[in-house]
Amino acid sequence: MGAVIENVEAWLDTASGVVWGPFLLIPLLLLTGLWLTIMLRGLQFRQFGYAMWLALIKRKEEGAEGDISHYQALTTALAATIGVGNIAGVATAIFFGGPGAVLWMWVTGLVGMATKYGEAFLGVKYRRVDSKGEQSGGPMFYLSKGIGGPLGKTLGVAFAVFAAIAAFGIGNMVQANTVADSVSDQFGVPAAVTGLVLMVGVGAVILGGIKAIGRFTSAFVPFMAIAYILGALWVLIVNIDQLPGAVALIFTDAFTGTAATGGFLGAGVAAAIQFGVARGIFSNESGLGTGGIAAAAAQTSSPVRQALVSMTQTFIDTLVVVSFTALTIITTGAWTSGERGATMTIEAFSTGLPGEWGGLIVATAVIFFAFSTLLGWSYFGERCMDFLFGRGAVTPYRILFVLVVFVGATQELTVVWTFADVMNGLMALPNLVGLLLMSGLIARETREYMRQPGWKDIPAPVGGQR
Repeated sequence: MGAVIENVEAWLDTASGVVWGPFLLIPLLLLTGLWLTIMLRGLQFRQFGYAMWLALIKRKEEGAEGDISHYQALTTALAATIGVGNIAGVATAIFFGGPGAVLWMWVTGLVGMATKYGEAFLGVKYRRVDSKGEQSGGPMFYLSKGIGGPLGKTLGVAFAVFAAIAAFGIGNMVQANTVADSVSDQFGVPAAVTGLVLMVGVGAVILGGIKAIGRFTSAFVPFMAIAYILGALWVLIVNIDQLPGAVALIFTDAFTGTAATGGFLGAGVAAAIQFGVARGIFSNESGLGTGGIAAAAAQTSSPVRQALVSMTQTFIDTLVVVSFTALTIITTGAWTSGERGATMTIEAFSTGLPGEWGGLIVATAVIFFAFSTLLGWSYFGERCMDFLFGRGAVTPYRILFVLVVFVGATQELTVVWTFADVMNGLMALPNLVGLLLMSGLIARETREYMRQPGWKDIPAPVGGQR
């Protein structure tokens, strides 16, 4: 059995090296985001204020088609992305790539806002109503319908298959396993108990469908994000004298590499880019296509409106939450401790906060963040199953998803992070190809909508929703 596991690890490492290597997904992700930024004329910067107003102030469109509000669609997407990637993923990027990896996470987030806009735009434009009367959309639909023909169908099916499988990695086992480890280390609770509680909690919410998920995340996500940020802010205030140096280190090491120091073994520029981009996409999911699935459920009369709302998710996730984690790790010097993953983040918080507060805050954040990610990804996976096999496959998928939560919490999963990286990459490939092929449509219809006088108050969709 040990030899089999070693062979699987070796195969996954090789696959991850190819998918996330310098010639495939990393340039494709960055260039797609950059291309969409150019095509949309920097829309994520020009319309950022209005997008935040739509997302956080207006929150909903009365009378529009859809299952959940603007705001609930945003918090569902945030629930899926504000997970252990914001705690363990950031620390892992710094562990392997040095502080310079953080800059590449930021770059991925900034151009990723345009990518997220494109995904959400197409998700709403090509959504449909399933047999239960719920909205269903995402890359599997806009690839097969928007591109059309054998190529579109192949890309759509490939995305749905990879995403349905990936949900058990990035959105399930990784989350449950990290929670079980954190709770065991901090509170001494057995993994089986944690797995059982998680399984029951997740099942209670997701079996109620997207409306139950939307209601839960709209109340839960803001609370958990603000509480975590306040804890990180405390640490930064305590170490305020280290903050300028930490920011400078991020920028210089992104282009020069990081020398070995303390428990850090050193990293070159290539490692900073690779792990920064990989963990950036793991955190905000721009390019994976999941933003289009969440957006398709929103009550909106225009793809443009919901796409503006959806792109704020990448900003909140990467430019806000990830930044607080990264700066906390660097200012406290925890990145040189030799620790990795969530343990490194706990080290940082424990250094900056009195008594046991650091460990308690991070352990609690891991529980909340991971639980929310489980909810979001269960929905993404079930929408893919609906596309592949029809609505009848949704309930069995939900049940299996809930059961795997317990497996993830109770088993040693040394290969799951690598498996998650590979599956994320395989999801992203067909989606990114589709975004590039349909970038002209996205830009054209966005410009047509925004040319209308008073377009910010016009509810009518451009080109119809198919």
